Amino acid sequence: MNFNILKETFAHFVRGHGFGHHFRRLAILEMFRTAPVSKELSATHAQALLQAAQLPAEQLLEQLHSRADGLSESEADEIRKTAGPNEIEHEKPLPWWLHLWHCYRNPFNLLLTVLALISYLTEDMKATTVIGTMVVLSTILRFVQETRSNKAADKLKEMVSNTATVIRHDLAEDAAEEARRYFEIVLHPKGPKRAEIPIKKLVPGDIVLLSAGDMIPADLRVLSAKDLFVSQAAMTGESMPVEKFTTNQGEQTTNPLELDNLCFMGTNVVSGSASAVVVSTGNRTYFGALAERVTAGNRETTAFQAGVNRVSWLLIRFMLVMTPIVFFLNGFTKGDWLEAFLFALSIAVGLTPEMLPVIVTSTLAKGAVILSRKKVIVKRLDAIQNFGAMDILCTDKTGTLTQDKIFLARHTDVFGQESDTVLEYAYLNSYYQTGLKNLLDVAVLEHAEVHRELEVATAFRKVDEIPFDFTRRRMSVVVAEHDQHHLLICKGAVEEILAVCNRVQHGDVVETLTPDMLTQIRTVTADLNEEGLRVVAVAASELPPTKHTYGLADESDLVLIGYIAFLDPPKESTAPALRALKTHGVDVKILTGDNELVTAKICREVGLPVAGMMLGSQLDRLSDTELAQSVETVTVFAKLSPTHKERIVRVLHDKGHVVGFMGDGINDAAALRAADIGISVDTAVDIAKEAADIILLEKSLMVLEEGVVEGRKTFANMLKYIKMTASSNFGNVFSVLVASAFLPFLPMLPMQLLVQNLLYDISQIAIPFDNVDQEFLQKPQRWNPEDLGRFMVFFGPISSLFDIITFALLWFAFGANSPEHQTLFQSGWFVEGLLSQTLIVHMIRTQKFPFLQSRAAWPLLGMTIIVMAIGILLPMSSLAPYFKFQPLPWMFFPCLLAILCAYMMLTQVMKGWYARRFGWQ
Repeated sequence: MNFNILKETFAHFVRGHGFGHHFRRLAILEMFRTAPVSKELSATHAQALLQAAQLPAEQLLEQLHSRADGLSESEADEIRKTAGPNEIEHEKPLPWWLHLWHCYRNPFNLLLTVLALISYLTEDMKATTVIGTMVVLSTILRFVQETRSNKAADKLKEMVSNTATVIRHDLAEDAAEEARRYFEIVLHPKGPKRAEIPIKKLVPGDIVLLSAGDMIPADLRVLSAKDLFVSQAAMTGESMPVEKFTTNQGEQTTNPLELDNLCFMGTNVVSGSASAVVVSTGNRTYFGALAERVTAGNRETTAFQAGVNRVSWLLIRFMLVMTPIVFFLNGFTKGDWLEAFLFALSIAVGLTPEMLPVIVTSTLAKGAVILSRKKVIVKRLDAIQNFGAMDILCTDKTGTLTQDKIFLARHTDVFGQESDTVLEYAYLNSYYQTGLKNLLDVAVLEHAEVHRELEVATAFRKVDEIPFDFTRRRMSVVVAEHDQHHLLICKGAVEEILAVCNRVQHGDVVETLTPDMLTQIRTVTADLNEEGLRVVAVAASELPPTKHTYGLADESDLVLIGYIAFLDPPKESTAPALRALKTHGVDVKILTGDNELVTAKICREVGLPVAGMMLGSQLDRLSDTELAQSVETVTVFAKLSPTHKERIVRVLHDKGHVVGFMGDGINDAAALRAADIGISVDTAVDIAKEAADIILLEKSLMVLEEGVVEGRKTFANMLKYIKMTASSNFGNVFSVLVASAFLPFLPMLPMQLLVQNLLYDISQIAIPFDNVDQEFLQKPQRWNPEDLGRFMVFFGPISSLFDIITFALLWFAFGANSPEHQTLFQSGWFVEGLLSQTLIVHMIRTQKFPFLQSRAAWPLLGMTIIVMAIGILLPMSSLAPYFKFQPLPWMFFPCLLAILCAYMMLTQVMKGWYARRFGWQ
């Protein structure tokens, strides 16, 4: 397990930037129950942990072949040979040869390979070379681009060191140099020898030293502790830290996660210090079970992959039908079956858009480069197009839409009126308490003006404190004011504070807490909750200065002072980003483990209308069919477990949506993998980054909108090539059928057809750099093979019509009407066919009038001019005899210009009618 990013979490904590969004509400055990392998592992591991928690420390160390002063280097090495490295088995990268195979194995490449093999067996080396070049170029380009993207993503995990502090009892000075080479040892002159070793080097039996901000590097049993508080949200979903002790303080249980003397990999130390012994490492930890659940199995086919496959098989089926017809028609009419076979083989190549893999890869790679300049890492090239096709974005709230930095929003008296007195009491409590300073305390202490006004340093002295625990959910401090009296200040959950109060502060008067007043108090706090605020109650009691030690019994007969209310506000970029997404046809749904009232408040602040809300408990009662009926109308899903999030994403996907999911916590990893496009952020935990397709290095959500636009540009340019090639080649087949039926010779030789196809494909290499009309970017774009088939039927025959006009011109006007003059006929159709195919991209690349209302990018215009020039000059060059061409008469070219202009005008007319009837994609 690489803990680089996880350790960076605590650097953020030290700097006061917050850390909660890494481990929010992660009901991970729920995930274990959905995975048989993980469940079995958890049950076995639970028994080992229960035993480790119950055994006396000395006996446990003996069982682990360890001792209080730690293992020796040699002992650790021997244990590591059996236990293996302390690493979580993430989704491993493919070996290069398997990655290369995956880049190669698409339907077009496989089909072209078969055609190249047939060409080789028939000793047609020219055709073999042309076809093989396209396949090799496509495969290598995709392999190189994906490898670069993967390496860039891997570098994210190497930004921070990943070490743990252990005790080595035999680390003598003479062995230090050798150890330093392997473990980067830091020697201390006094006390036990402490070693900073890579986390993956930890073994069961190692003695680990913990302090505030440390990652728990394995499953541990606490040996000694001083005010140790651990955030266990990654394991239990608890949002608040728990205190750990050397022995279990609670009731006996069969659930290791409830034991007070165990710490778990993936959790973190919030405050205090401790020493602990490693019980389990790597995949044998609970954290390891989660990673196995998240990375197990293959990803589902994404919308992009499914779309490419459907288009590919549509074209292949068309080729398989038309090629035999061409073969038999020429065989029977010409009598030369070998020549008919080679010609049919060339037709098969022509009907296969062999440049599609190259165009797709180049377009996606270009998109990846553009996004990388905006500090976005693209892990899977396919994900760029899914950005454009995405019509629903599901996102976690905490740390994604919000800043994950708690702010003190209100400080009110018992009846909801603004009160500085409440803030003063809360400030004293937060300032003097030492057991656990969470984000709420940090928010209170930001009011430095209170410190000055109260003259805390001179007017108050701390007497004692009653630490927080999660049973009573409150904590108290006792301070002496000018040493005249003691003041006990208690803050905590509203219901828990009310349980120890019998009076309330009403202005300058203290009143008895009556049932009617209690009802009014609950109404006030409910109203604050409705605003999405987290409410903490503050109470106090003035005591005589007669003792110096206080306990739980002193938290009684308190006076309720008021409330402090906190808010986790949205990021500044959230509202404009969501508006931009809505403008581009992307609906946003919130999937969060947080409270529904808080979530509703955030939605209001960012301008997201809440059409419906569903809780995790309600979702559990619905079947997939019932959920599918209601999921469309629900905007906010709250109090969700990780499996809830994954289920919602899958249901939306099954309903035909292209679903994006954005999250950064461990609880988001499964949903990230289930989505068509998983999006994470730079501060996400390792597993979330591993599951994501896109990693945002900047926290601005506006990058999402930019990604959507880039994805749609990518899709538009790929679709240009497919539509143009399919319709043009479809028309060419009908032209070939007509010519084969009536001509006493082949309308074009196999080699000429392949060269024409190669030149045409080269002219399209610049398509990835083409401009895209703004109208195309306004709504999600999807693969639609049915629309492609219809497009072929309507636009293909236009090409055939003008091919037949060219045939008539060559036959009647230029006398190319016998086998002796077939070279003139073939040369004329070669030029007309190449120019019409090359120009048609400018017609169908836009719904507007080409060249005037919408102009192609200069690279595409340049390639068009170059290829057209080659096509015209080739029959007139010294290479003409090699390809069996001959120079065309000059009078042919004015006729050719008229044909091309008429072709373009008719196509423009058809384009307008087609767009009105079927729409323009």
